[in-house]
Amino acid sequence: MRTVRICQYNANLAENVELELDEDGFGHLVRVLRFKENDPFVVFDGKGHEYEAVICSASKSKATYKCVKEIQRNVESPLYIELGQVISRGDKMEFTIQKACELGISEITPLYSARCGVKLDEKRQSKKVEQWQKIAISACEQSGRNVVPKVNDITNIDDWYTQNPEALSLTLDPRADKKLTELEIRQHLRLLIGPEGGLDAEEIAKAAENLFVGVTLGPRILRTETAALAALCILGSKYGDL
Repeated sequence: MRTVRICQYNANLAENVELELDEDGFGHLVRVLRFKENDPFVVFDGKGHEYEAVICSASKSKATYKCVKEIQRNVESPLYIELGQVISRGDKMEFTIQKACELGISEITPLYSARCGVKLDEKRQSKKVEQWQKIAISACEQSGRNVVPKVNDITNIDDWYTQNPEALSLTLDPRADKKLTELEIRQHLRLLIGPEGGLDAEEIAKAAENLFVGVTLGPRILRTETAALAALCILGSKYGDL
């Protein structure tokens, strides 16, 4: 039987300390799976700490658990990859975040650009980021990761260009001469993926001004959600741990 893994995001996990399950953990373990006292599972905090744990008590409204033994395990990619993804419509953004987490992404920044088809007010932005973070957590529970990628606040693309200048910054360009497999890769990468309509001429020029390297994935034009995942697969296979 497969061990159930849940994330108690940012919890202060420690051996033999009784803690209360958060709302999502309680809903999954107790309401859905009907866990009861002494039932075992694996818990992690999203920061790399992971434990064998057991349910101490369970009622209709709350449950407590105790960490029994720490698990020493590293399943993170040797590459630190930041994904700057212009927000896509519908569930495409959720799909990209979920699969990027499975493929080993380290950090995700949702972006606004000129051709971005999604605009949210401040309240909805906050809720969206919270929702996307939960998707990242769920993807890590499923895929066996114990470090959850941070989903940053939505950022304008012009502001994102200038962040972390020490990293190797890449943008996908079907007209570029270089392929991803031809680069001298650093351990810290930033990958910019444009919207469904692509980056406009001014944004492409600004990326070049900020030393973004244009690379191609081949002769075909990929959809925004396909492009991100194809690039992560190539980087992980050639330079990482896939």
